[in-house]
Amino acid sequence: MKKNNLEFNNTKIAFSHKSNNDLNRAYYLFKLLSLGIISKIGRKLLKTLILMDSWKLGWGNSFLFGPRFVGKSTILEHIVRKTIYPQFCGGRDIIECEEVINNLKKNNVYSILDYSVEGSSTEKDFEYSISKCLNILADSKSKNLSRFIVFKPSAVGRFSLYKKVSSKGKLSFEEKMEWEKIENRFNMICLEASKKNFKVLVDAEESWIQPAIDEIVLKMMEKYNVDDAVVFNTIQAYRRNRFDYLVKLHQKISGKFKIGVKLVRGAYMEKERERAKTHKYLSPICDDKSHTDKVFNDSLEYIIQNIHEFGLFIGSHNEKSNILSTRLLKQYEIKNDDDRIWFSQLYGMSDNISFSLAAYGYNVAKYLPFGPVNEVMPYLLRRLDENSSISSQTNRELQLIKKEIKRRK
Repeated sequence: MKKNNLEFNNTKIAFSHKSNNDLNRAYYLFKLLSLGIISKIGRKLLKTLILMDSWKLGWGNSFLFGPRFVGKSTILEHIVRKTIYPQFCGGRDIIECEEVINNLKKNNVYSILDYSVEGSSTEKDFEYSISKCLNILADSKSKNLSRFIVFKPSAVGRFSLYKKVSSKGKLSFEEKMEWEKIENRFNMICLEASKKNFKVLVDAEESWIQPAIDEIVLKMMEKYNVDDAVVFNTIQAYRRNRFDYLVKLHQKISGKFKIGVKLVRGAYMEKERERAKTHKYLSPICDDKSHTDKVFNDSLEYIIQNIHEFGLFIGSHNEKSNILSTRLLKQYEIKNDDDRIWFSQLYGMSDNISFSLAAYGYNVAKYLPFGPVNEVMPYLLRRLDENSSISSQTNRELQLIKKEIKRRK
C-alpha cells in the first residue's frame, strides 16, 4: 500500500494491467470518440449496420427484439469483438472472463460480474435471468472469481407491473401472483448470496418504476442485512429527492437493520426529462450538474458519517467525488480497507481512479459486463454514446493513455 498523497494521474499504476496492444486499441477507440461529428456519424452508421445485419439474418429474437437469440457469427460481430467489445466487456461467458478477472486481482481490484443482456419480457426470460444469476453465484464462489452479484429488476419481472405497483394501482389476482413471483426471484438471489457471503447490488431503473423496486429491496434488506449489509439498493443522485429519501429511510430504519446503498449519479436523464415534459409533471432530475453533485456529495457524507448503520458502494467516475470520499474516510477515522465501503467503476473506464485507489489500499471493484456479443450490444452502444457525449471524460481518458504510451516508449 502506498503512503503518499493519493493522485489520479499516475499512468504507470492506472495501466499496469494493460498490454501495449490493449493500450493502442484503447487509444484509437477514444480518439475516434473524441472526434465530434465524425464520432456521431460513425456511431449512427454502426447502429444502422447492426440493424441491417439483424434483419438480414432473420434475428427476430436478437438483442433489438429480445435477449435469447443465438445465431451465426457475422463479419460485423467479429469486428466489434476485436475492437469495442474487449474495451468494455470481460468475455462471452465466465470462462472467457477468468483471465480478465485474475489480471485485475493482481492489482487488488475485484470484479462484479454483470451478465449484460437486456430486453426480458416473458416468464421464460425472467426464469432464464434467475438461473443465470444463480449460476454466476455458484461459479464465482467455486472459482473464487468475485464477491458480488448484480442484476436489473426488469430482468426478473415485467416492467409494466413494476409501474403499476409503483403507482399504487389495484392488482388483479393474476397480477398479485405475478408480483409474488418477482419477490420470490429477488429472495432466491439474496438467499444464495447470503449463504455464499456475497453482496447483492440491485440496479436502479426509471423513476416511474423505482418505488416498487425500493419496496422489494427494503424487504430483502430487512431479511438479510441484520448484521452486515448484504443487499444494496441503488440511489441515483441526479434525482432531486433522493437525498431526502435517504435521510427519511435512515430515520425510519435506524437500529433495525443495515442499509445497503450503491450511490451513483444516474443513467436515464434524457428519458426522464422527455417523459416529464410529455406527461406535464416536474422532472425528477436535478436542474444542473452542480445540483446533482450536491445531492451526491451530501448523500456520501451522510452515509459515511453514519457508516455503522450502512454499507456503501461509491459508483463514480468523478475524480472530485472519489477524492472527497477518501477525505471523509480519514475525517471519520475509517480504515481504507473497511469492508463496509467499496469504490466501483465500469470496466474499461476510469482506470486511473480504480487502480490508484486500489494501490492505496481502498476496496475497489470493477463492473465487468459479459455475454454474447450480439446480446450485449445495447450496453456497448450506451458506453460509446456516453463517452462521446461527455467530452471531458473522453479527453481525460485519451490524454492518460497517450501519456502512458509515451512513458513506455
